[in-house]
Amino acid sequence: MALTHIMGDATQLQGEGPRLLVHICNDIGAWGRGFVMTLSKAYPQPEREFKRWATGQTEQAYALGEVQFVPVSPTLTVANLVGQHDIARKNNPTAEPPVRYEAIRTGLERVRDEAQSLGASVHVPRIGAGVAGGDWALIEPMIREELTNHGLKVTVYSLPNIQAQNS
Repeated sequence: MALTHIMGDATQLQGEGPRLLVHICNDIGAWGRGFVMTLSKAYPQPEREFKRWATGQTEQAYALGEVQFVPVSPTLTVANLVGQHDIARKNNPTAEPPVRYEAIRTGLERVRDEAQSLGASVHVPRIGAGVAGGDWALIEPMIREELTNHGLKVTVYSLPNIQAQNS
């Protein structure tokens, strides 16, 4: 299957049928910068469920590489993928970026299983390449290896005039 790039808001999904919208979360329970701001305006359920998950109010383990799937409509599920350790600190610009590539890969494997189970296409902003500080040139091949190479249709959304959309 193909990996399609389009200019646009990842909360305004293209296509028909079941869709899975994937974004990156951190492992400290913070929600408030980057793509999640737009996501919360469009769909409040993923933020509510993420906070429940991060505070131990669900049965599912909350750790790097885990993914929480939150249905928001009959044809749309949001995937909260924990692929970031801590958050970037403005007062420590020399610190290691919070992105964790292996956690993203592990999460994408879980996304693949869920998408195949639902018969869904996968939609992503440029995950891991915004506030997580990751390199899209490393992340895009992971998406190809874990999703499109397994027969899934993937659409990547980029905002105009922004090199890397926050995730």
